[in-house]
Amino acid sequence: MKYMLLVCGDDTADASGMAPVEPWVEDLGDRRVRLHGHRLALPDRAVTVRVRGGEVLRSDGPFAETKEYVAGFDILECDSLEEAIEAAARHPVAAVGAMEVRPFWEDEDAETRIRALDAELTAALRERDIDRMAACYTPDVSEFRDGREHRGVEALRKSMEEGLRYVTGPVTREVLDFRVHVDESIAFGHALVRLRGTRTDGAPLDDLMRVTTGYRDAGLRWLIALEHVSHEHVSHEHISHEHVIHGTEERS
Repeated sequence: MKYMLLVCGDDTADASGMAPVEPWVEDLGDRRVRLHGHRLALPDRAVTVRVRGGEVLRSDGPFAETKEYVAGFDILECDSLEEAIEAAARHPVAAVGAMEVRPFWEDEDAETRIRALDAELTAALRERDIDRMAACYTPDVSEFRDGREHRGVEALRKSMEEGLRYVTGPVTREVLDFRVHVDESIAFGHALVRLRGTRTDGAPLDDLMRVTTGYRDAGLRWLIALEHVSHEHVSHEHISHEHVIHGTEERS
């Protein structure tokens, strides 16, 4: 389970004898307990924003006037709250400030949502629905294929339209190997994909490719921000025109 560790400094404490933080970061990072984190600027750089009666009210400084302030944060992945507390107690700032440990809101895990996104892409391609396909990408997506780059979702949409001109009927995808690695707001997927269908000239389409995908957490869903496709085998010389989007396993 993931925990947010709020590192709370104390502007009245003497931190001159505090141990360095780097060994704590390196140790927990090596053990994949600490996933991400960063220091924050001092409270005098903060801006507090409120909206009252439709008016935006801005005030300089932190939300609460207190000697303790949030100096940084770390995201931990631990088997239990006790393990997270133990990690927090080892943080050097715990000796001069305070550490708040709070579990993440329990939700569907990221890998499940990414695989659901792939399933949506597979279904959209089978139905030749370009709008559904394009909705699975970030506006600034970059796709690399056969030495060419399509930058932005509109360029990618044109590539999809071009590719579907060379095939007729549904396109079936079989994923022979699909691995996902998630690291907070980004993730990477690696897949070996077999694409099958029928070309407009009646010839069979049977292509094998390796697809590497970069995902970005867009808040309520994950989207594809980067896609790289390399062909393992090309059955027909014109198949390079086909735009391929990898998805979850689907067998004909």
